[in-house]
Amino acid sequence: MVTLQTERLILRMFREEDFEQHARICADPEVTRFLGEGRPLSRFEAWRSLAAILGHWQLRGYGPWAVEERATGKLIGRIGFFYPEGWPDFELGWVLGREFWGKGYAGEGARRALAYAFTEMGRDHVISLIHPDNTGSIKVAERLGETIEGQTELFDHSVLIYGIRR
Repeated sequence: MVTLQTERLILRMFREEDFEQHARICADPEVTRFLGEGRPLSRFEAWRSLAAILGHWQLRGYGPWAVEERATGKLIGRIGFFYPEGWPDFELGWVLGREFWGKGYAGEGARRALAYAFTEMGRDHVISLIHPDNTGSIKVAERLGETIEGQTELFDHSVLIYGIRR
């Protein structure tokens, strides 16, 4: 399991003790508004989502990392790759707790993950699937150099496909 670092962040494997903070993030309606079905997750659903993240790592050899703030050691969200069966393409995504929005953490962590995808994983193309109203994530994607490549349907919602080539 690869651990990545930036100036302010550590991207690492999730641990059982991350569950409480993960569940809090998943229960926040502002955080989940543009994710999946667009609603907060119950504790059981948050547990299942964490198990799916760990399963993705097991099955694919990559997945979303837990993002830890280096200064405090606090779990602030997740950043990483997602490409389950039936997904449009190899995706880079980010989800942070609301109290960590606006600090540049999503872009900082996503930039490091994107570099890893291109240099260490040999990926030529990476996408990010973003709800059209999610202006914060659109700004992150654009700062990464991603541009709109189209749109698709996920969970009965139309999402934009942002992408970037190596």
